[in-house]
Amino acid sequence: KKSKPKPNMFLIKTKENADFNQYWYSKVTIEFMKDQVEKYSKSCGFLSTPSIYFSLKDKDVKSNSKVFDFDRKFAKDPNFIFYDFNKPEDLAEELKGTFDYLVIDPPFVTDEVWSLYAQAAKFLLAEDGKILLSTIDEKEDFLKEHLGVSRKTFRPSIPNLVYQYSLYANYEDEAFDEANPEIPAFD
Repeated sequence: KKSKPKPNMFLIKTKENADFNQYWYSKVTIEFMKDQVEKYSKSCGFLSTPSIYFSLKDKDVKSNSKVFDFDRKFAKDPNFIFYDFNKPEDLAEELKGTFDYLVIDPPFVTDEVWSLYAQAAKFLLAEDGKILLSTIDEKEDFLKEHLGVSRKTFRPSIPNLVYQYSLYANYEDEAFDEANPEIPAFD
């Protein structure tokens, strides 16, 4: 007899805040992204991706990671860092190059906003660090140029977002080659 899949407590307890352009990934997508982090990271920076951070099961990874977010409702967590994406230069110097992995999902998809996130990513990421991010397909060339990432077959489900995002990463993993069963295939 198969055990029933456990509910995602973050999704149950945390409402999206439209004022902050918060739209949570589906449970399947959170599990997929969490698994990537736990497979490859010892210390991850979660930039505007609290749903992934708060879904981590690996206590060592979680204790060595930070969640960077504008929404202070997450501030009770000891690894919360208030993050205003408009001011990447305000990141603490001691965070420079400290993360072997970053997960990024900005609240806006303009080149200007992505440039600010790219600046933060380059500051926070250790040499040879891995990046996993999600955004619209139209950003593919921009992100390849600025962060060295490429679009993957697995696409995230974000139930309350009106347009489809893709996942991008600067490394390869077989799991990226599988389609998300929640999402129709590419045209």
